[in-house]
Amino acid sequence: MQRAVIVGAGLAGLRVAEELRRAGFGGELVLVGGETHLPYDRPPLSKEVVRGERDDTTLKPREFFDEEKIELRLGSAAVGLDTVTREVKLEGGSALGYDELVIATGLTPRKIAGLPDLGGVHVLRSIDESLALREELAPGKRALIVGAGFIGCELAASMNSGGVHVSLVEPQSAPLASVLGEQVGELVGRLHKEAGVDLRVGVGLAELRGDGRVSSAVLTDGSEIEVDVVAVGIGSIPVTEWLAGSGVDVDNGVLCDEVGRTNVSHVWAAGDVAAWQVDVGGRKRVEHWSNAGEQAKILAGALTDTSDPDAAVQVPYFWSDQYGLKIQALGTVAAGDTVHVVKDDGRKFLAYYERDGVLAGVVGAGLAGKVMKMRGQIAGAAAIGDALEAASA
Repeated sequence: MQRAVIVGAGLAGLRVAEELRRAGFGGELVLVGGETHLPYDRPPLSKEVVRGERDDTTLKPREFFDEEKIELRLGSAAVGLDTVTREVKLEGGSALGYDELVIATGLTPRKIAGLPDLGGVHVLRSIDESLALREELAPGKRALIVGAGFIGCELAASMNSGGVHVSLVEPQSAPLASVLGEQVGELVGRLHKEAGVDLRVGVGLAELRGDGRVSSAVLTDGSEIEVDVVAVGIGSIPVTEWLAGSGVDVDNGVLCDEVGRTNVSHVWAAGDVAAWQVDVGGRKRVEHWSNAGEQAKILAGALTDTSDPDAAVQVPYFWSDQYGLKIQALGTVAAGDTVHVVKDDGRKFLAYYERDGVLAGVVGAGLAGKVMKMRGQIAGAAAIGDALEAASA
């Protein structure tokens, strides 16, 4: 009987396991994870969990794994891989053989080098970290959030809603500028400013001070602010160090073809850690919730030879919840695109992203219907002129 081992017990790993069973894989299926928790959803960690609205984001109950005959190896992080003997090396010295291996180890947060080890400083990635951060928050507390990416922006909105005084610092010119571009980033920044967040762009963290516990932060412009708690959200990097010496090609993620195959036979990758072939000469990692499910279905079809050649073209999609608005991005938006803001009422907005004369993507806040109805035009590479004309009609 064949054994498929999935390393990474997050959303992508779970989705791969589900899709393999749906595709008819009847062999042994083992899901390996470094945390002791059942696979859980991460997007709520910076929102509902830190606000105290949820304590548990488990995706499937234990009964599901029993019914689907999915063996769980939790609390056993992978530390090495031998692709010759086809064995995954686990913490504690044990090894797990495989016939097919799927790498779904996700990301780990970037850290700022040289920071002192002070109480009150948090890096958000796990549910335990989110719960620990929540314990430190209360109305009137002073929080510094370093990094205005999606995690930082969502944390700022969540803390602000609980009466915490929030300072949000970002070295770039606007929140989310590297993802959505400066123009739309400024519209997101406007939401934070109007909510009372002390948003500072073009500035970063230089130093943290305190005696055992953080009490102030010095920024790169020389200013110093008093703080009770600090959350660092400056991005993440793929968890690939355990693949050193395995022969699996890695370059800002595990390099894959268009269905998740790596350069090594019987080794696949999916989710945030995987850089899939997306066009001629290009590979890209997509760090979004919906992407995990889409890749899992494609990979499972390829692994079991049950792929649907007529499957519809998938249009990338992600979202972020801030200040009661759902900020949605549909398509392949990039900071270097030409941006056309077609609607802006001072709070809600809608922007079209142009690349090479066609509609590449749409970003909207509080306008879900207007965003999602553009899926067909994005998939069909509609001319930007036609899209803008229709928007103004």
